[in-house]
Amino acid sequence: MDAQNIAVAESCLNAAYDNTMAFPDIVGTLIGAGFEGYLVDYRRHTTAYFLPDGDSVVLENRPSAGAVAPRFDSAGVAAQVKWAQANPSEYSYEAFCRNVKAFGCAGYLVSFVGRRVLYFGRTAETHVEHFPQ
Repeated sequence: MDAQNIAVAESCLNAAYDNTMAFPDIVGTLIGAGFEGYLVDYRRHTTAYFLPDGDSVVLENRPSAGAVAPRFDSAGVAAQVKWAQANPSEYSYEAFCRNVKAFGCAGYLVSFVGRRVLYFGRTAETHVEHFPQ
């Protein structure tokens, strides 16, 4: 992957943690750079960004407290997504990560082409959120 795309991915990841860019803006920036999606892995503490040609880059996530709970709570994850979408003043991506891990979320896959995010647990249970129209 070229240095410019890596810089865009790093910038978007940092903006999420620093609360300087909202999820829709991060999505727009990544799409504008040609990415088709990304995968957050809470057990490996990484985010992988994918281009349509199969090229990818894996970046280290900032640490977040707690481990991934053994049981996946779809309703709990959905509530955290709604909290993030509302973007209240107390929202932070770090808190979102900590909270969804406590609800058993092992990671999530964002598909720009599919316009959805698939959250998954350790037992491959899932919760799907579609992008707003």
